[in-house]
Amino acid sequence: MIVTNATPATLAAKAATQTIPIVFNVSVDPVRFGLVAAFNRPGGNLTGISVLNVAVTAKRVELLHELVPNADLVAMLANPTNPFTETETKEMRSGTQSLGLPLQVAYASKETDFEAAFDSLVRQHAGALVVSADPLFTFHDKQIVALAARNGIPTMYPWRSYPAAGGLVSYGTNPVEAWRQVGIYVGEILKGAKSADLPVQQVTKLELVINMKTAKTLGLTVPISLLARADEVIE
Repeated sequence: MIVTNATPATLAAKAATQTIPIVFNVSVDPVRFGLVAAFNRPGGNLTGISVLNVAVTAKRVELLHELVPNADLVAMLANPTNPFTETETKEMRSGTQSLGLPLQVAYASKETDFEAAFDSLVRQHAGALVVSADPLFTFHDKQIVALAARNGIPTMYPWRSYPAAGGLVSYGTNPVEAWRQVGIYVGEILKGAKSADLPVQQVTKLELVINMKTAKTLGLTVPISLLARADEVIE
């Protein structure tokens, strides 16, 4: 059996074998990206979990705007090598356009690109930043958080791990719940179930996490309405 995390790894595993069972955890529509034939009847040797991350990109922009209403330019940190970046960028642009704000995209495809990406954001006077759900950034979450803090850029992240590491705010699904469901499918397949017969599950519960200490450091006043909607407030 193969267990994959994120779209690039899943596409690579799919290309490598049509017989070994694959259980994936992705942030995209697996039908649209050709991973399975349908949610209810995946077919082939793949099934797994699809989390709402790319689909809520515009909502992240909206929430960040509530927190930083004076930002004249919203930016996005994205990985150009990730297959879902184009879709995520479109969602991001839709969110900024609805607010009447321009969008600046900074790209990083490896760890050594991070410094230059943030330097470009500073030169463009980005007032707020949304970090992509790309696994490269998640793996280096502490470094991303440190760069955002050093440059004083209020930043929205996709996972709770970022505000737990000192980031400002995150909005996305709970990765623990996603991996719990992946584990259930792994167990069922090891007991004899077929990937083709296990419907793709969607994790739809979203959580908003705000780090109040970071907000204070950035000189931000968190609206009461936003605090009331938060699932967790880190003091």
